[in-house]
Amino acid sequence: MSTQEAGPATADVTVVVLAGGTSRRFGSDKLAAPLRGSTVLDTVFASLPPGWPVVAVGPPRETDDDVTWTREDPPGGGPLAGVAAGIALVPTELVAVVAGDMPDAGPALVALVAALRAAPPEVCAVVAVDDGGVLNPLLAAYRTGAVREVVPSPADGRPAKLLLSLPHLALVVSGSAARDVDTPADLDELGGPS
Repeated sequence: MSTQEAGPATADVTVVVLAGGTSRRFGSDKLAAPLRGSTVLDTVFASLPPGWPVVAVGPPRETDDDVTWTREDPPGGGPLAGVAAGIALVPTELVAVVAGDMPDAGPALVALVAALRAAPPEVCAVVAVDDGGVLNPLLAAYRTGAVREVVPSPADGRPAKLLLSLPHLALVVSGSAARDVDTPADLDELGGPS
């Protein structure tokens, strides 16, 4: 576990996992909540392709996965500040962004990245749209350079929806892959303890 810089990439994509939220609605640290014999956050890490480097943004945590940790500025500055901090350590041309409370998102990231690779160069992102038709900029694949250009400095307190100003395609992501854990009931529905 490193807190400095991402190691050499074995793929053209790095994953930025946003793990700095406050878990207000959950009532305790939801990323540490038990899920299927692991934790919510470790379930996210386990769902990612093994060759993709991972940059996690938030307070460093013990994990069995090879993860580079960094912190948003200021800590607790929100998801766009997390993206800004993570993107600073991304050495690859593509970046997949996922919220740390989306335990089943790994396969969706693979599909989003594949769609971006197949898209014309003027398309800078492929963004998940859930069953309700809502675009989620925190479940998406981006061209790294485009994200660096669009993210403001400072980014704290700014909405993550600013990422949707990039030319993008939408990809439907259904079921648990698009679900996040906001409440204990959400965790129960995804297979957590009752």
